[in-house]
Formats: sequence, C-alpha cells, structure tokens
Amino acid sequence: MSRLIKIDKEYKQWIYELSERFRISQLQASVKVNVEMLRFYWSLGRDIVELKVESKWGDSIIKSISQDLKNQLPEAKSFSETNIDYMKRFYILYSQTNTFSPQAVGKIGYDEKSNSPQVVGELFSIPWGHHRYIIDKYYRNPQKALFYVRKTIQNNWSRSVLLNFIGTDLYEREGKAITNFDSTLPALQSDLAQEMTKDPYNFDFLAITGNYKEKELKNALVQDITKFLLELGTGFAYVGREYRLQIGQTEKFIDMLFYNLNLRCYVVIEIKVKEFDSDNIGQLGTYITAVNHILKRPEDNPTVGLLVCKTKDNVLAQYALESSIQPIGISEYELSNLYPANFKGTLPSIEDIENELKNDLHS
Repeated sequence: MSRLIKIDKEYKQWIYELSERFRISQLQASVKVNVEMLRFYWSLGRDIVELKVESKWGDSIIKSISQDLKNQLPEAKSFSETNIDYMKRFYILYSQTNTFSPQAVGKIGYDEKSNSPQVVGELFSIPWGHHRYIIDKYYRNPQKALFYVRKTIQNNWSRSVLLNFIGTDLYEREGKAITNFDSTLPALQSDLAQEMTKDPYNFDFLAITGNYKEKELKNALVQDITKFLLELGTGFAYVGREYRLQIGQTEKFIDMLFYNLNLRCYVVIEIKVKEFDSDNIGQLGTYITAVNHILKRPEDNPTVGLLVCKTKDNVLAQYALESSIQPIGISEYELSNLYPANFKGTLPSIEDIENELKNDLHS
C-alpha cells in the first residue's frame, strides 16, 4: 500500500472506484473477455488523462496506482506499471478528435451502473497483446494504428503475423499499384480492386539464389503458396500455376491464376523478373479476355489482371495502362534475402567437418 492512499482521501476513493469497476468488468468478461477488459483499460487510461492524475499526485503516480490496485485486487495480473502506462497511451492514441469515428470505437457514453464507458466497435475487437505492439510502433500516428487494428480484424491476424506486416510497412504499400481500375471497372469494384493491390510486393519470405530466373521465382512462390497468399491479402484463393487456356487453336499458360472472394472475380497474375515493358500489357490483356470468355460465370465480376515486375518506369506504366480496356494493375516486388549463386558450394561437407575436428584433436 502506498503512502498516498493513507493520506489522500480523493486518491483513496478513486482507487476504490477503480477496484469496483474492475471487479464488475471481471464478471462481464466471463462472456466477453476481450471487450470488457479493453473497456476497463480504456476507462483507466481515460481517468489518468482526464483527471490529470500525474499533475495532481506527481510523476510516480503510475507506480502508486500499480501498487494499490494489486493490493486491492491480488488475483488480477493486469496492473504492472508498464501495463497501466499502456492503458494511458491506449486512451491517448485513439481519443484524438481528428481520428475518432463511430467505426473505430463507437459512441462514447457511460453506464451509471458500472460507471464504465460504453465503447464498442473495431477498437475492442482485437486482443490487448496486439494493441501493445501497435502502440509501441504507432503511438504518434493514430491513422496507421487504426489501419493495423482493422487489418487484424479483417484477416484474423495472429500477433506474429501482425508484427510481420508492421515490419514490411504494409500501410505504405497497400493500394499503391499503378492501375486503370477507375476507368475499366464499376466504382465499387474499382475501389475494392485498388485496395487489394500493393506496391511493392514483399517476397522476402522466399529462399532463392541471387541469379534466379523467372521460372525459379514462380516455382518458389508456389512452393511457399501460404506465405504468398498472406502477402497478396485477404480473400485470395489459389487456382493454379501455369494455368492452361485453350484459345482457339492456340495453347496459352497463365503464370498464376487466383479467385478473389471479396471481389468475386478471377485475378490473373503475371510475374516478370525484369523491368516493366509496355508489351507486357498486351499479353496480360489477352489472358484477362480469355478468362472472361472461358472461365468467368455470369455471377462473377470482370476478371482483373496484376503484373508484378522487378522495376518499372511509372510514367511508361501509366501510358501503357491508358491504352488498355482491361482492368490491370502494375506493381514491383522486393526480394532482398538472396543466397549467393554458389551458396551450396560454400558450405563445408560432412567429410570436411570431420577432418577439421580430427586436426583440432591432434594439434
């Protein structure tokens, strides 16, 4: 028990109220654990900020709050100084008026019975551990923080997956491909199609050598299709690699064919390991048209094409897209984790290792 709780009635009363609110939250949490606990965390953070407790009781007040709530609630494991500081930052981050919206946190009010804020919506739909990672990274950027909250909800990301996408700067990459979707698709589908793109795509999960060829890259993507689908984003279903189309008397093979459940359409993906060339658009446009004629069902939306290349001249890419009536996006990819071309040859054999050990023993 801190010294402050013994001498300051206002502080003692507040600690008591916090304890009661927490006990109520624990009961409610038997049904909705995450929502109710985050509601309490929000309310504690709000109190620290709005009651100006650090100005009133000094910089060490967080330590006192931690000690006294642990004393009042010995069974609770949530009241370390670090966690209480996160609660304060949680409230500060999302209560900024320029980003506060009903979609993010719902309407704020107070339940007289529980004296807790009636905050519902996206913000309380992900685990506290996820929030702590987001707060660590984007405490000063509520727009980015909400972006990752929403992506976690949409894709049911684990903590490790969330960390991976934070590390690959998904916020800066999503929806950034150069496309002609606004002129080739209906407005709603155009927006959704643009949102599904990234630029650049991150292929660092692949393990291939530095002198890879196009076929090797495509094979590697298929071999690690789970991570490739994760990078593509939500709603993608893998249809096939080198997907065969019989167009008249001619056989053609699509690099990769997917179906996007959100867009309700086929997505043709062509991979190029060189710089973008405007000739690529004609090839991809032909495949899109063929899929519309051969595979697309009446209930499907128009097929979308995505060209993923090593580099591109953005002006050339934009001009090339203006010449096409098919919906196409153009992105680059990043692949930094490359092994040396002679990687296997540089590894010692078992025989080499044994000989070295023998030399060490006799030296």
